[in-house]
Amino acid sequence: MTHWIIAPVVLPAMLAPFIVLAARYHLRIQRTFSVVGVLALIAVAASLAWEVSDGDVILYQLSDWAAPFGIVLVGDRLSTLMVLLTAVLALFVLLYAIGSGWDGRGRHFHALFQFQLMGIMGAFLTGDLFNLFVFFEVLLIASYGLMIHGGGNDRLRAGVQYVLFNLIGSTLFLFALGSIYAETGTLNMADLAQRVAQVSPGETAGIRVAAVLLLLVFAIKAALVPLHFWLPSAYAEAPAPVAALFAIMTKVGAYAIIRVYTLIFPPDLEVTAGLHEVWLLPAALVSLALGMIGVLAARKLDRLIAFSIVGSMGMVMVAISLFTQQSIAASLYYMIHSTLAGAMLFLVADLVRTSRPDLVLAPRSPFAGTALTSALFFVGAIAMAGLPPLSGFLGKLLVLDAAFDTDAMGWIWTVVLLSSLVSILGFARAGSMVFWKSHGISPDPEAKPMPRPTALSYVAPGGLVALLIALTVFAGQVHGYAEDIAAQLFAPEPYVSTVLETPGKLSGPTKEDH
Repeated sequence: MTHWIIAPVVLPAMLAPFIVLAARYHLRIQRTFSVVGVLALIAVAASLAWEVSDGDVILYQLSDWAAPFGIVLVGDRLSTLMVLLTAVLALFVLLYAIGSGWDGRGRHFHALFQFQLMGIMGAFLTGDLFNLFVFFEVLLIASYGLMIHGGGNDRLRAGVQYVLFNLIGSTLFLFALGSIYAETGTLNMADLAQRVAQVSPGETAGIRVAAVLLLLVFAIKAALVPLHFWLPSAYAEAPAPVAALFAIMTKVGAYAIIRVYTLIFPPDLEVTAGLHEVWLLPAALVSLALGMIGVLAARKLDRLIAFSIVGSMGMVMVAISLFTQQSIAASLYYMIHSTLAGAMLFLVADLVRTSRPDLVLAPRSPFAGTALTSALFFVGAIAMAGLPPLSGFLGKLLVLDAAFDTDAMGWIWTVVLLSSLVSILGFARAGSMVFWKSHGISPDPEAKPMPRPTALSYVAPGGLVALLIALTVFAGQVHGYAEDIAAQLFAPEPYVSTVLETPGKLSGPTKEDH
């Protein structure tokens, strides 16, 4: 049992109260500890990812209580990849928050930021469905505080809508957990993988209801249509660094679907047969289409980017819904790409907001830093729209290739290609309105001069662009690792045996014992 796997959860959990208690009135100290903490997270996440890269599964049992009775954290290729992606994203978001001064507009930004990281890391590493619910709630509380950071009626209104919608998801999650526990007597994922497979065909009603409820809960987190209503307003009104960090939050929902529906409810399980094709794939296609239509119809730059997140999650879920090793690998590659591209675009939008009176997609007089900001937007738009040569184009090719031999190939190819065209038009329109046409307008001599973004503000989006380029250059290696992850997901025996430490045998009480 390794103790390092708990570090991504414990480290931000310890930093947050320290910042509140010891550095509440000292912004520089808060910044220092936050940056050092995130750098430590990156180091730990990288070491964990390296440790499991050969296919090992690592386990941590809190208080040395064995599963399924004790709380366990489990690290495999998928969970450690998502932890590393979160830690790297958090560093660039934090640098932007410091460079732009967003962290100084409220007293508790850095503490809430650390609690948010704690919730995200815990959701990726937990091996128990109830603790997945707990970490979801940590996410909800911290993200609400971050959303209303800096104040404002619009931000407060969007935050209330965000919380209420996610509380509905939390309620459904509890119903699902109750149904699963009533049927199986356990909530440990590895234990459930064995018990659900042994449920007799005549007693599957409760399990199937629980599987549907869980899918609804995770679809809310992933902002899948028709459960996406909370995202556009929430992401558009949130402070830019918060919205950039939120780019990973929708991936928590996608991760949960991948984990639960390959481990507990695999595609070949008779209990949940047809669930993915009947509901998940159509919802994903509609999400992709509506998201990109929203990009074309948006009247403000921040809402345009928020709708692009909805569309990108639709693309991710299209690949996931096919539930083959090839499609899961494609979804993981595209998930990394869309996280980096979406976060970068939110930061670029804030650079525009800093030097421009508003984010309305209408011509305004030229603003400070137009050349560099427009270049960053151009790269981000290419990436998000899926144009060559960046990783978005390669990700879409992988998704289309994964759908090539399926019954839904015609629908998938049609929606993906048409939505790509719509997104290109939407981003081109936005770039033309904000950057190109502004050069034909004379500055208003009576207007208040707008500030120029700081140099550090450009480091974060520039670093994310560098990561997108690296993801493109090393696409073969990244996709190869994604294929290894998919192969491990569809052969869960090592995961189950590591957690239960009794391969091929149930541990703990059965339903009849209760």
